[in-house]
Amino acid sequence: MNEISQASELAGFFPFWDKLSQPMKEQLIRHVSVRKYPAKTAIYQGRQNCLGLLLIRSGQIRAYIMTEEGRELTLYRLFSGDICLFSASCVFNSIQFDIFLTAEQDTEVLHIPPDIYRECIEQSAPAALYTNELMASGFSEVMWVLEQVLSKKMDARLAAFLIEESALEETDDLTLTHEQIANHLGSAREVMTRMLKYFQSEGLVRLTRGHVELTDVPGLTRLAKDSLR
Repeated sequence: MNEISQASELAGFFPFWDKLSQPMKEQLIRHVSVRKYPAKTAIYQGRQNCLGLLLIRSGQIRAYIMTEEGRELTLYRLFSGDICLFSASCVFNSIQFDIFLTAEQDTEVLHIPPDIYRECIEQSAPAALYTNELMASGFSEVMWVLEQVLSKKMDARLAAFLIEESALEETDDLTLTHEQIANHLGSAREVMTRMLKYFQSEGLVRLTRGHVELTDVPGLTRLAKDSLR
């Protein structure tokens, strides 16, 4: 990328771009780089690996935590145009837990080193304000998921996940294993298998190897209730 295209692309991600000083703009342009992650690649493995700020150009990233039992629990997904702050955890004292990032699809990002972004938010009040807003939004997502885990029944959470996944993939025939669904919901594969077989017996889904087809979306929606985002 040349400097003009870099500046234009960074301006698209950062609404505060025009309020930055010219030296800070030049420093960000000088240090930004493109990184590509094939699907299923681990991108970030917690606070011990302070990667830096990731600006998603294309693809999809899954953010998750590990439960005490060693199970995965999906917190949120990131798509084209999104910004990942948690991968720059060393910049923010408020992040005291480990988040893991994996590329769900072939993904391309713009990468800004953590020390460069730290300098940016220390020098620019608009940048700091926008970053705090993004951080608050991220924590809100995390708290919503944890509330679901603590207070909602698994059948409602599973129904909500299937509906949201169907909307995301734009199909009612989902290519998902029971293990993958368990990883998203922080549960065990055996639990998901029992729950999905129950859903099938109720006419809500049809199960085949590696696939879950939604056959009664209104029924799943009623079951999900307030577990839908």
